[in-house]
Amino acid sequence: MKLCRGVLAISILIAALMGAAFAQEGGTPQEAKQMVDEAIAHVKAVGAEKAFQDFNTHADGKWFKKDLYVFCYKSDGTCVCNGDNKGLLGKNLLDLKYPDGQTHIRNMVEIAKTKGSGWEEYPWPHPLTKKIQVKRAYVTKIPGYDGFLAVGIYK
Repeated sequence: MKLCRGVLAISILIAALMGAAFAQEGGTPQEAKQMVDEAIAHVKAVGAEKAFQDFNTHADGKWFKKDLYVFCYKSDGTCVCNGDNKGLLGKNLLDLKYPDGQTHIRNMVEIAKTKGSGWEEYPWPHPLTKKIQVKRAYVTKIPGYDGFLAVGIYK
């Protein structure tokens, strides 16, 4: 009986520790905004096209941390960079309807055009678990470019 309780207590402790470790893997809103700021500075330093190439690679880990990555779209809805899913590159997703019925890429374009920056919330596959989760992306207009870049966090 004591052995069963001991095993149960250890199992609960391990599960709690694993849950805490997984929770720490998720990016924060502050980290997302910081990565956006760094990405905008990178665009200014090397130009949009070179920056997009850099954002699409995980080679140095700078543009993919925890579950954070940079993604970019032209204002017409064409994906020009995505640090998690290169299969989206070149695809126009302006009118893509998400499971919640919204056209979130269109919404992000509007945020960039009208406000310059802001948050958009939508369902999206988590890059580590591949399960659909609620994601909040911090969207910012790219200076001197007809489009935006963003970094999202998962709830």
